[in-house]
Amino acid sequence: MADGRRVLVPVGDAQIEVVEQGRGEPVLLIQTALLAEEFRPMCREPALADYRLIRMHRRGYEGSSPVTDIRSIAAEAADCEALLDALDVERAHVVGLSFSSTIAMQLAVDAPRRVHSLSLLEAPPVHVSSADEFRAANDELAADRAEHGAVATLDRFWSRLLGPDWRDQVERAVPGAVAQMTRDATTFFDSDCPAVLSWPFGRERAAHVTRPVLYIGGSASGQWFAEVRELVRDWFGQAEVRTIQGADHSLALTHAAEVAAVLAEFLARHPVDRALEDAGN
Repeated sequence: MADGRRVLVPVGDAQIEVVEQGRGEPVLLIQTALLAEEFRPMCREPALADYRLIRMHRRGYEGSSPVTDIRSIAAEAADCEALLDALDVERAHVVGLSFSSTIAMQLAVDAPRRVHSLSLLEAPPVHVSSADEFRAANDELAADRAEHGAVATLDRFWSRLLGPDWRDQVERAVPGAVAQMTRDATTFFDSDCPAVLSWPFGRERAAHVTRPVLYIGGSASGQWFAEVRELVRDWFGQAEVRTIQGADHSLALTHAAEVAAVLAEFLARHPVDRALEDAGN
C-alpha cells in the first residue's frame, strides 16, 4: 500500500497534519508520543487495505501546529473530535498506541457517538499497581531533560531502550524518524510526559464506554504492560485481549503484519455501515 496523501486540516486554532490512504470505513489512528509515524508500517499491510486510514499528527509533531504549553489528554481528544468534524466523518474506528491510547479512551468517553470501536495497543501503565515505578522513571526522564536538554535526553532515552545503534534500528522501520523525533523532542518531554501522568481516568469513567474494545499487547513487554492488560479487562468488560507472541512495546514497528491482521479481523466483525443502518431502523 502507498503511504497516503498528507494534508493540513484546520482544527480550532491549529492546523493538524493528516496522512490519509484507502477507501472504506474510516479508521482514525491517533499518533503516539515522540514517533509521529509509528503507525506507518502497519498501515502498509494488505490486511488494512479495505479501510480509509486516517493517521493524524498531533500538535507539536511533523507539520501540525506547535504547542506552547502542557496539553491535557482531554484537549488532545477534543482535537480528534474536531478533526473528525472537519473530515466529515460521523463515526470511526479509533486506534490508540501507547500514549495515544489514553486519548482514544478519553475520546470514547467524551464523544461516544463518534467512536464506533476502540482499539488500544500497549496503553501506558499510569493506573496499574506498578504505576509508582512508571512515574519514577518519568521523573528521572524529566530530570535528565532539565540537565541535558531535550535532544541529548532523546539520545540517552533511546540508547537505554534499544542500544547505541538505535538510530539505525528506528530508521530501518520508519525512514526519517530520527530527524522528526529530534525536531519534536520538546513536545514529548515538556507536554506529553506530564500530560499522561496527570490523566484522571478509572473504572467509573471506563464504564461509560459501551462500544467494542480491543486490546493488543506484546508477550515480551514486561510486568508493567502485563498489568495493563489485566486493568483493561477490569475496566472494559467487553474487551477482547490479544497478545502478539515475541513482541514488546515496539510491536507496531516490529510485528506490523501480525498487529494489522488482528486489528483487521476485529474491525471486520464490527462494521460501521451495519451499525448506522441499524440506528436508522
